[in-house]
Amino acid sequence: MVPHLVTALSGPINELEQRVLDSMPAIERWFRLEWMEHTPTFYSSVDVRNAGFKLAPVDTNLYPGGWNNLTNEMLPLAVQSAMAAIEKICPEARNLLLIPENHTKNTFYLSNVAQLQRIFNMAGLNVRIGSISPEVKKATTIHLPHGAGSVTLEPVVRSKRRLGLKDFDPCTILLNTDLSTGIPGILEDLHEQYLLPPLHGGWSVRRKSNHAHSYEEVSKRLGKLLGIDPWLINPLYGKVAGVDFNEGTGLEELQTSVDALLTRVRRKYKEYGINEKPFVLVKPDNGTYGMGIMTVRDARDIENLNKKARSKMSALRDGLEVHEVLLQEGVLTNERINDAVAEPVVYTMDRYVVGGFYRIHADRGTDENLNAPGSSFVPLAFAESHVLPQPGVKAGASAPNRFYMYGVVARLAMLAASYELEATDPDAETYD
Repeated sequence: MVPHLVTALSGPINELEQRVLDSMPAIERWFRLEWMEHTPTFYSSVDVRNAGFKLAPVDTNLYPGGWNNLTNEMLPLAVQSAMAAIEKICPEARNLLLIPENHTKNTFYLSNVAQLQRIFNMAGLNVRIGSISPEVKKATTIHLPHGAGSVTLEPVVRSKRRLGLKDFDPCTILLNTDLSTGIPGILEDLHEQYLLPPLHGGWSVRRKSNHAHSYEEVSKRLGKLLGIDPWLINPLYGKVAGVDFNEGTGLEELQTSVDALLTRVRRKYKEYGINEKPFVLVKPDNGTYGMGIMTVRDARDIENLNKKARSKMSALRDGLEVHEVLLQEGVLTNERINDAVAEPVVYTMDRYVVGGFYRIHADRGTDENLNAPGSSFVPLAFAESHVLPQPGVKAGASAPNRFYMYGVVARLAMLAASYELEATDPDAETYD
């Protein structure tokens, strides 16, 4: 069932939707050629914002949780994509070790782990869950709420060159932990085992500004193919290093950079006759969970940050300090479900969109981050619609057409992540 979206199927975004639909064969061929040259990220989730005048990804997660929010109707597509992904990497694979986050008591997160286990099991693999947490010393079964079954966490065993469990030797290891506190030594220097995604995709190494740079590159190329201004699918961005919110250092440069980005956005708004007040999101250049994010509408607000706001911006989960920030053009969300502000979150595996849902938040505004306590999720009918648009149907009148457009933007973000990982691969061969 497609949720009733108050504004999702109206507005000037229709012109962009029509261009995407008219160009569908060219778009699919373009992606096909890209995947011949670049390796897709193993899986990802992409937060997309539809402002009514532009549609852009605002966050790309390479270790996505939330798989439990995908409906049963979406599972066949996820299973087929898992089969394709594993076949490319290790066709003879029999065993897969799934390594979750260390905060093992969160049953909502563990429901996501159980869903991943189910998907890869149906893809033809023996799947067991191995914890690298020092607290897990023996097999521990945790029962999930609402009769959703259980998960069994087992302590990982590291031999000289391989990682596994007692009596379980996997050829593939799937990480569902974002490695924000660093790369555990137990995961390094593995022999003849495939570790997915690669370690340099974790937040201890990865930077959002690198992703923004790669996304800008691919959005220009797709924009040229479609004959559109790439700004319509790309949030402008900037980066500032050397910031210390607690000490108040680097804030002048931050203020100057925010002002410059706001000026660029104002220019675009004027060009397109948009009567909205532009805003910028200041985010940690690494890290996730929607933490340490600030909305700025006037650069002077930076000098007037109170102690509480500076403290909120200065640290992430596990006490990690923030010294590098990404400045991202704020993209309004023009979508609502009943009275709650909503944004689509699109899930991919290998090169395919496999499903998604709307993240909704009744207490947040159209210009605020929705990935925050109090958010909830409404499934999308992606399984039926993202690959089957309805050509000839007037733009804005069809949920499948709108979902197809979301899928194109999400795959573009996934392609950017592939470029990003290639550019930052510490083991890549370099040529002078």
